[in-house]
Amino acid sequence: MAQYTASFCALVALITLYGAAGFAPARLRASTAIRHVSTFAGSMPLAPAVPAARSSGPSVIQIHQSASSSEASSSSSDMDGSSGGGYTRQGDDPIGTKREAPYPKISDVVSFNDVDGGQADGQALVGKISLIQPILSAPSTSDDDDNDDGTNKWLVEITELEDVGDGYYAEYPSRKRRNKRALRNLEDVAPVAASFVRTEDAYKVPTDRGTGRPVPLFPQYKLVGYGGPAAVPINEDVVQSDLERYGDLKIKLLRDALLAGLAGALVTDLVRGLDDAIVYFSGALAGVGYLFFLSIKTDTIGSSGGKLGKDVSNFRFVLPAIVLVGIAIRNVALGDASPLGPGGPTNILSTVTKEQFACAMIGFLTYRIPLFIGQLAPVFGDSAGSLLPGSAGMAFQMAQEAKAASEAGTADATESSLFGKDLTPVLLVCGPPSSGTTSLVQKLIEEDDRFVPPKLVDRLKDPATFERLESREEFLTTEDSGRYGLTAEGVLSAAAEAEVAAEAAATEAGTEQDEVESTEKQGKVVVVDANVDLAKKLRQLPGARLIGVWVGLDSMEKFESNIKAQIESGDLSIPEGETEESVIRAKVKEIVQNIEYGVVSGMFEFTILNNDMETSMAELKRAAEYAFK
Repeated sequence: MAQYTASFCALVALITLYGAAGFAPARLRASTAIRHVSTFAGSMPLAPAVPAARSSGPSVIQIHQSASSSEASSSSSDMDGSSGGGYTRQGDDPIGTKREAPYPKISDVVSFNDVDGGQADGQALVGKISLIQPILSAPSTSDDDDNDDGTNKWLVEITELEDVGDGYYAEYPSRKRRNKRALRNLEDVAPVAASFVRTEDAYKVPTDRGTGRPVPLFPQYKLVGYGGPAAVPINEDVVQSDLERYGDLKIKLLRDALLAGLAGALVTDLVRGLDDAIVYFSGALAGVGYLFFLSIKTDTIGSSGGKLGKDVSNFRFVLPAIVLVGIAIRNVALGDASPLGPGGPTNILSTVTKEQFACAMIGFLTYRIPLFIGQLAPVFGDSAGSLLPGSAGMAFQMAQEAKAASEAGTADATESSLFGKDLTPVLLVCGPPSSGTTSLVQKLIEEDDRFVPPKLVDRLKDPATFERLESREEFLTTEDSGRYGLTAEGVLSAAAEAEVAAEAAATEAGTEQDEVESTEKQGKVVVVDANVDLAKKLRQLPGARLIGVWVGLDSMEKFESNIKAQIESGDLSIPEGETEESVIRAKVKEIVQNIEYGVVSGMFEFTILNNDMETSMAELKRAAEYAFK
């Protein structure tokens, strides 16, 4: 009997092990993605995060990587909603531990509860952190040992997001947003693994399939050791430069307003006579004074003298009245020679005629004319070339630069600018998703050393520079992982730096002088693998001569086939709560919009149908040769 019992137990254990292994592929695929992210960031391997317990089975975030008996026991632990501990690789000992929760930061997407929700813990809401401030009444850790857990120290302001269905949360309109703010203690909010979906203009948040409640990434933020939001580094050189530019702008506005008033007075003198010209110029001087007192208010905003500056600047509102009073006093002083004659009214303000009032008010508003001209100048000036298609826009831009160089009196500047010799050639390879642009660009750089990729800013190697550029919104684009960022300087300087590096390498290797000079004469060109959004920004990049190449496919079925292949290979992941069909549908919609832009933009001189890699590569090389002409 004992023998049969032992055999039966062994059979049950075998079936249980086989069933546990059946769950392995899905978990292995998910954990492989997490392992790649961990390796890419250069950090320690990430262990699975444990969300709040759910009633509808195991969470996809609770991942284990072993199909052995240890995974079978951990899988049953997941079924019970318990925490997952670390993870193991097949055939190896455990190498990871439970991942710690992150510190909070501004703009994080979080979940929090509202007391009015019909449930014991309230209604689960999703929002973004807009402010983090200390609780002033909270005792310090040095005085109270019971507060070592970091609670009751920080207060967060959360801007609620609107639940638009299917796990998507969008920002409310600006008018409603101000009424959708809530204050919570930091320990009462939980971070959420949200991703922004451009096609839906909303954040995709993991939700419980049974209850529809958002699933947090961690039960709460890490509180111990948190010292508040990181201070934004201030570059004093940049601040000083901005102050100098602001001072120059103020002087320019006052000078232009004065010149505009003087020009208007001269015209009025020719049309209406000297008396009306004097009245007009008096109004123009009042307009200049209005700008001056307005600048006082601007200079004192946020300073200790802000209230005084505001009170002083309010004097600008009485300047038009002072001008009218001055005109009335002058008319009374003239007596019978006044514009109203000897039988005019006796009230001092009634002595101002309609013509004088019109001249004074028009003169006062003259300061607006240079402001409007300054705002409209880019539309009819520098950016006018961007409105023209393709080569016409480039020719317009080069003609403008040639004119500017000619006016500056530089030798051979007209010829150099006219033919674009002073512009940096940029080979722009663009196309909709799944068109194969990345493969073509990488192969071009590998086979032809004349072409180099743009220079990127690495968040890990230079975090201070990365954060500064990110805060000033100087990145043209950032990588999906958020580690690398592309700037305008990275595009324009990449080729020159590559030439210098190649020259140094050739000299160090003992290359003949003739070969070095030949390499310098041939030069290098930066090639950018861009999506449509980046192409739009590069189109406005000053100092660049774009050689646009559009890459596409000859049928929508091929796009769909490539998208399915990316999903099967894991290059394109399906967010939780979506299906393969919904992802393909969203991608197809994006592809159609990109193709429309590629057709009507006029910035692409070459078109490649990427049906065969070898043929497409040959066509790309022929198009790339125009970068050296």
